[in-house]
Parts: sequence; structure tokens; C-alpha cells
Amino acid sequence: MPAKNIVKFYLPNSIYHIYNRGIEKRIIFQDEQDYKVFLNYLKEYLSDPASTPKLQGRTLQLRMKNYFDEIELLAFCLMPNHFHILIKQRDKNSVTNFTRSLFTRYSMYFNKKYKRVGSLFQSRYKATNVINKDYLLDISRYIHKNPLKYTKNLVDSYSSYATYLGLNNTVWINKNVVLDYFNVSTFIKSKNIKSYKEFVQKFKYVNEELDLSSDEQSIQET
Repeated sequence: MPAKNIVKFYLPNSIYHIYNRGIEKRIIFQDEQDYKVFLNYLKEYLSDPASTPKLQGRTLQLRMKNYFDEIELLAFCLMPNHFHILIKQRDKNSVTNFTRSLFTRYSMYFNKKYKRVGSLFQSRYKATNVINKDYLLDISRYIHKNPLKYTKNLVDSYSSYATYLGLNNTVWINKNVVLDYFNVSTFIKSKNIKSYKEFVQKFKYVNEELDLSSDEQSIQET
């Protein structure tokens, strides 16, 4: 029987919720440096190459593949033993290439630092195709609220939440895809929700039939 939420065929111009945890439930972010290294990899992959600094009159090119024209990072959160990322791809192969490169690179860093060998992540990552705009709001809320398991202040978490609140301007995060729909959502208007912060911290799902707890259950049990 195929594993739940493992997408075999990816579609162009589509949004995916991708998540995984450490093998044997191990911690994959052991200290602040680990979080920062993973985030720096995201920044390098997703930043506009034209904006990179110049060295002796020549553009300092990234050594690894750059996905600025292929992948948009809509939201993310990193927890000690698992992660969630919400991304939009342009080409049908972009998600596969991007995640393979990112996770392999981080695994190599982690194994070298902690003098270990073998897989770091629990099998292949899980992926859900986000095709419903209300679900898009729900999953962004779920991702940004997930760190409450580890911190009382969501703004201080390793996530895109502070960017959504306008507390920083992380240019390699595209918050507009979610917030543009938030601003016109019939549900948001009907509940008189004044801000995205209020939506994340006080309200449950837009579509109550969409049970996001199944995603977390998959991480807990697989």
C-alpha cells in the first residue's frame, strides 16, 4: 500500500505542503547554528542571483543550483525534530529537484558536524497538494501555530510568522499569495477578523471539514 501523502506526480504552477521528521524521531536541529544553516540554505536557493554581492567586478555566483525562478517559499516552520514548508513551483519537476538538493545538503552538513552516517530524515518527505484557497489559509495558520509546542512566543520561532506580521522583510519568502487571499476571503470577512495575527492566534479552520491534524499525526506515527 502506498504511503499516505507521498505525491508521485507534481503539477506546474501548484502549491505543496511538504513535511518530514528525523529518522527514529531524532532531533534534526540540535542548536541555533543548525537552524541558521538550514535557513541560510533556503536563502541561497531562493534569493535572486542578480542581487548577490559583486566580487572584483564579477557577480559572486552561488555554487549550488539556484531555484529563484522555479520555487516560491510561501511559509515554513522548523521544530527540533521536524519541519513544514509551503512552496509553489512553476515547473512540474521543481519541487522534486529543490527538496532533493536542500535535504541532501543539510544532511551532509549535519552528519559531518555530529560525526554520524546514514539517513537523517524519516523515509521520503510527505507532500500534500494545496488546491483549495481556504485550505491554503488553514495550512498557513497550522504551520505558523505549530511551534507553540516549543515556545510561547510564535514571533520568536524559526518560522515565517514574523514576516507575515511585517516585523521583518525576508525577501525570499512570498507572503502575498496567502495574504492576498486572506484580504478577500469571505470567511475572514464574515467572522470580522481584523488581521492575520488574529486569525492565527484565535480562530480554527476556515473549512472545518479539512482536518489538518492528520498531517501532524502522520509525523507522530510514521
